[in-house]
Amino acid sequence: MSKVEDFLTKEEEQEIVEAICLAEKNTSGEIRVHIEKTTSKVPFDRALEVFHQLRMDETRLQNGVLFYFAIDDKNFIICGDKGINDVVATDFWDCTKDTMTTQFKAGQFKQGIVDGILNAGEQLKKYFPRSEEDTNELSNEISKG
Repeated sequence: MSKVEDFLTKEEEQEIVEAICLAEKNTSGEIRVHIEKTTSKVPFDRALEVFHQLRMDETRLQNGVLFYFAIDDKNFIICGDKGINDVVATDFWDCTKDTMTTQFKAGQFKQGIVDGILNAGEQLKKYFPRSEEDTNELSNEISKG
C-alpha cells in the first residue's frame, strides 16, 4: 500500500466522518483524523506537529483529539490536548488503542478507526459533556499528508 488515497475507500472515509459526527454529539470534544503515508520523525512528534497544523490546540476547552496514522510505517497515535491531559489518567487512551489494534490486526482498518472514534466520544463525554452552547469548532473531514 503506497498511496494514502488507497488506504480507505470514499465510502469508508464517509463512515469515519459519520462516526466523528456521532461521537461529537455527546461531547464538546473535537475529534480529527489525519492519514499520511510515512514520517521520518518520531510518530508522536509528528502527531503533535499535525495537531498544531490543524489548529486543534485552539479549541475553547482545549479538548481536541487527533487520531494520527502513518500507514506505511504501521504507526498510529492518539493525541489529546492540554484540557484533556490535565484531567484524565495517563492510561486514558489505552482501552481505545487496544480496541483499534484488535481490529487492525484483523485487517479491519476502517472499523478500527470507527471503533476508536466512538470510544473516544464515550470517554470524552465523562469529562467534557456537550452543552447547549457547544459549536463544532473543527472540520470533521479526514486530513491527509
